[in-house]
Parts: sequence; structure tokens; C-alpha cells
Amino acid sequence: MSRKPGMFLSLSTLSFTIWAAVILLMMISQAESYDPLDPFGNITIKWDVISWTPDGYVALVTMNNFQMYRHIMSPGWTLSWGWAKKEVIWSMVGAQTTEQGDCSKFKGNVPHSCKKNPTVVDLLPGVPYNQQIANCCKGGVVASWGQDPSSAVSSFQVSVGLAGTTNKTVKLPTNFTLLGPGPGYTCGPAKIVPSTVYLTPDRRRKTQALMTWNVTCTYSQVLVSKNPRCCVSFSSFYNDSITPCPTCSCGCQNKKDCIMSDSNKLKNVGINTPRKDNTPLLQCTHHMCPIRVHWHVKINYREYWRVKVAVTNFNYKMNYTQWTLVAQHPNLNNVTQVFSFDYKPLVPYQAINDTAMFYGMKFYNDLLMEAGPYGNVQTEILLKKDKDIFTLKQGWAFPRKIYFNGDECQLPPPDAYPILPNSAHKNLIFSFSLLEGFIFLLFLVIV
Repeated sequence: MSRKPGMFLSLSTLSFTIWAAVILLMMISQAESYDPLDPFGNITIKWDVISWTPDGYVALVTMNNFQMYRHIMSPGWTLSWGWAKKEVIWSMVGAQTTEQGDCSKFKGNVPHSCKKNPTVVDLLPGVPYNQQIANCCKGGVVASWGQDPSSAVSSFQVSVGLAGTTNKTVKLPTNFTLLGPGPGYTCGPAKIVPSTVYLTPDRRRKTQALMTWNVTCTYSQVLVSKNPRCCVSFSSFYNDSITPCPTCSCGCQNKKDCIMSDSNKLKNVGINTPRKDNTPLLQCTHHMCPIRVHWHVKINYREYWRVKVAVTNFNYKMNYTQWTLVAQHPNLNNVTQVFSFDYKPLVPYQAINDTAMFYGMKFYNDLLMEAGPYGNVQTEILLKKDKDIFTLKQGWAFPRKIYFNGDECQLPPPDAYPILPNSAHKNLIFSFSLLEGFIFLLFLVIV
């Protein structure tokens, strides 16, 4: 019986289709880890072998956070890997493994860890000086590069035994996993790179590591949660309606465990104590997000316009330290003044300047308290108009994207934005009214 033409795929066509599907999946996976507002952001873990020992080596491990606005907050980072051979950790400075493992075959000098896949955490502040090393002992908290480059690093020293003792016999660790503090990071394989060069304290002599390898970890919000972890609401002086966060913006899976803002349970001792697994205790809201960002178009001057931004915490078990807020809007290329927040423009693409990072002033409002009367921070932004593009029509005055702590927030649908009244025209100059101010303050205390 003869086959009709085109009835069956040829083997070569089927093979091509399979390979095309594999490549497409790889591209999608990489795209999930790509952040268009921080295209070069990553965490690089560098291992510098600084000396050889009779049965291994001593390495200085340095974790650099090159992400502009995504930091590692408390309870800090956790790093794990797999040994290529039968290596053990004799000792550590500036960090420790969470488990020692089975070291029963060792007599006398017992290793710090015999685990095949050790898990390492940073030491807490205040440990004895003989257990410290530069850039260690911060409880695993690492600042973002854009916020504080000097604090965007964490280090520890590890002495490895039963390992290679030359560049040719050392086997690189494998299967690196980074939690920061939860999931979200994907780490690539260790790669040998040119040895790190050091300057002596008098800066007159250069030394270098005996061997260096790097591990690069990138972040994907998809790996953290299928739902956003923050949402955005809008209001304006020219419309008395408020555009709330979309319903169930962050998913409503925690709805059955939420707590009303006037509940007597909030008086219980320990209600604000974080859980070990960081499970949130959310205030009951229609959006069920731990964080809401409210963008209010406040005043329209002749040559400037002013925006008020408020960030509200609805999680009763979480304080946000060293928080960051990122906004994308075409007029952020001409910020005149920012009140009560620190500000830094983000220009990943030199020709485009439409993104800004905001964060709290140190010792003033860099801590966003748990849900309650003190669980919000606010700022006002004064922007100079570009008269060629400025308008209050069609929602132009509202941001294109908002990120909180590196996670993109859920925006309202465009057709829900506050509408400019028909009687207004683009050159009309509005003044701020007491009623408009009252509406904004009232919204901060309602859901």
C-alpha cells in the first residue's frame, strides 16, 4: 500500500521539529531570568585559591551582588554545592555549614563538614574576631549594587581537604544553589577565569590568586511565585475616583488565613514574630498583596508637576530592611527634586533615561515596618515638564512599570486609570485642594 505525500513527517523533519522545540524552551528559560530594567544584574560567586595545603587548598569565596535594585534581606543568603570528589571542609572563617555530616572515619582532627553537598550560611554580627573576615558576618544580608556598592558583597574563607593540590588536580564544585533568602536564583556551572590580582596594603606590589573560578547566578521572579508580590493603585487631583489594585493581584490563596485590621488577634504577644519559613500573615484586602504602591498625581504647575508615592506594608510578620522601589516613566529623565527618599537614575541603555530607583534614607525610613499604623513610607517627586510630550490625557502621568525589592508589581488595567474630565484641556493649570489631600490620606487607611 503506497503512502500519500505529506501523510507522515519524515524522520529529518521530526528531528528538526524536536530540536527547534528544545531551543525555544531554552530561550524561554533564559528570558525568564532576563530583567529589561537591569539587563546585566547578577550575583557572581568567586572562588580564589589563596594557598595550597598538604591535602587540598584554602579558598576565599566572595559573593558580589551586581543587581542594581535587588538585595538579599534577612534572614540572608544560603549557598550550597556538590563536591566533585570526596572533599571535606576542615575549617571555615566568616561562615559555617548548617550540618557537619558523618565524620566518623576521621580520628583526632575532625573536619568542620563531611557532607557531600554542604550548605553554608553567613555568621551573625558580633561573633568573635577570630571567626571573622572582611565583608562577613552580616547575617547574610547583602545590599544591592545601586543602593550601596560597599555593602553589596559577602565573603568567607574555607579550607578544603581530600582535594587536589595543584591547578591540574583540583576539581571544581558543581550544582551550585543560592537562596536569597528564598528561591528565585539559578546558578550556572563553575568556570575557570583569570586569577584575581590583589594589591598589598601599601599598593606597591601585586599578588594573585593561585587559581580562580566564578559562578554566576541570575534571578527569575517566575521561580519565586506564579503571582506578583506587590500591586499598584492610582489616583489624581483631576478625578475624585481612586483606581485600586486589581482584585487578587497577588493571588487569594492566603485569603482564609488573613486577619482584619481591627481584629483583637493583633493584640496577641508574638503576632509580629516572623515564621521560620517566612509565611506571611496578611491583612485582609481585596488584592491580598503584602505590598501596595500608590501613585498619586498631586499638582500640575506651569513648568513642573508633582507626584506623591506611598508604599504600604500589609504583612504583619515582615519588616522590609533596605527596601527599594523602581519606577519607569518617560518624565523620570527630568527629576528636579525627591523628598524624604534617596534617588538614583537607572540608565542600563545609555540612550534611554526613563527609570529611577528610590530607597529609604539611612536611619530615617530605610526600614518599612510591619503592617499597622507605622507600616508605610511616603515621598513626593517634583518633575520638570517636557512640553513636547507632557499630557494628563490617556493615563500618561502614571508609571509604565513599578518594582518593589526587585519584583515587578501588578498594575491596574489601562481602562481603569483616572480619566481627565472633558472640560479640561492640556494647558489648564490645576491647584492642589484640601479635598484632594484628604482623599489621598483617607486612601492610605482603607483597602
